[in-house]
Amino acid sequence: MLKRSTGNISLFAFDKGEGLSEHTTPFDAVVQIIEGNARIFIDGNPHDLRAGESIIMPANVPHPLQAIERFKMVLTMIRK
Repeated sequence: MLKRSTGNISLFAFDKGEGLSEHTTPFDAVVQIIEGNARIFIDGNPHDLRAGESIIMPANVPHPLQAIERFKMVLTMIRK
């Protein structure tokens, strides 16, 4: 949606059972669930999120995610 040297705003859509493997990023990121239901692990701890909820994924902390059902999310990453 937006890519600048100061940060990115991205829209992701996943089908049930899809997800992203564990990874880290050098910057904090905010995930906003806009539709559906997802499980996001932050440093091994699961967080189940539904539409309208958000969470901060801290920089340099492992975080995979999995679609519990079809979901869409907006990911906002602001570079320091």
